[in-house]
Amino acid sequence: MSVHERKARERAVRERLIVATARELAEQQGWDAVTTRRLAERIEYSQPVLYSHFRGKREIIGAVALEGAAEMAVAVRAAAAAADGPRERVTALARAYLDFAERNPAVYDALFQLDGGLAYAREDTPEPLKDAFAALMETLGEVAGDGVPAGLFTEVFWASLHGLATLTRTGRLLPQDAARRVELLVDRLAVA
Repeated sequence: MSVHERKARERAVRERLIVATARELAEQQGWDAVTTRRLAERIEYSQPVLYSHFRGKREIIGAVALEGAAEMAVAVRAAAAAADGPRERVTALARAYLDFAERNPAVYDALFQLDGGLAYAREDTPEPLKDAFAALMETLGEVAGDGVPAGLFTEVFWASLHGLATLTRTGRLLPQDAARRVELLVDRLAVA
């Protein structure tokens, strides 16, 4: 292994450590607790080393969001693949999405609430974000209905899921009705 390859590998390891530590700190104490000083202390590198990887907290949030998008895509694809029939796949997808949001609140915030400097719904949208949307559309496109573009239906269904996730998390919806909300969403929006 050349010196260049070794340094590149070490750099990638440090970058993964920074992202993992930011994510852990955000999940434990919230994003306000994630500062470059705290991260530098926790990973035992200087702040200049941290800044050699990320220009600041915004880019770190973006890195966590991209990692989370990839994880969410895997989760919804796995849930949909384990279900039989279009409506069952949509129900499984919805539950997996809401479960992901509940289990990973800081990651969910990085994806959909905070400014991570990422482009959404544009040509320059990063691949992990495009893939997460594609993971939703693969299943939701099956039930969009005649004449309804799969992308448009996916946006509406996703917006509904996001609303449910956000309102549930902030205590504005009764938790005992969570399963019924998913059933109602699928019954009213999914055509197949």
